[in-house]
Amino acid sequence: MRMGAPPDPDVVLMLRVKNGDLIAFEELVEKYKQPLVNVLYRMVHDLGEAEDLAQNVFVKVYQSAPRYQVTAKFSTWLFTIARNLCLNEIRRRSRHPSEPLEGTGPENDDQPARQFEERSVPTPPAAALHSELEEKIQEALDGLPEKQRLAVLLCRQDELSYEEIAKVLRCSVPATKSLIHRGRETLKERLKPYLKTGEWRDDPPETFG
Repeated sequence: MRMGAPPDPDVVLMLRVKNGDLIAFEELVEKYKQPLVNVLYRMVHDLGEAEDLAQNVFVKVYQSAPRYQVTAKFSTWLFTIARNLCLNEIRRRSRHPSEPLEGTGPENDDQPARQFEERSVPTPPAAALHSELEEKIQEALDGLPEKQRLAVLLCRQDELSYEEIAKVLRCSVPATKSLIHRGRETLKERLKPYLKTGEWRDDPPETFG
């Protein structure tokens, strides 16, 4: 965090979590569970697995609380954890496609983040309302290289600046901007037949989360 910058309210909450405040932890879960699921759903293509991964992210956050140090915005730290878990799961699943998601067994039942198991996160609305467009958007996203796809998805999160996305992706800001630009141009071209104008808008269909 920059010297003299206003305090990140989420960092303040996380510091309370570090001191054992479960109410603060619940506030962070409530704020970030939907953005996390939106991004993870687009990476793993399965709502249940996206919810499980998001739950695992919050378990990691809670387990890391005693060692937490303020080195970046909370959202940057959170999405970095999500990135690592998601990419590890994608690679693990490619090697062992029949195995269940790691970290969701009974041994984790006593973690506070189990509150996320309520599965109240709705299926992305456009999946029901615009199923054909939803399918084409997912196909277009799937066609992007892994890092490019994640860059585009993270760019949809209002909490993250280019600098913060670069930290999550572990690359430079110019490289991050290039990834996002190339990804958007590819999506625009592939989705042109399915969108009225064929132009990339700042607020694309709801299915981008």
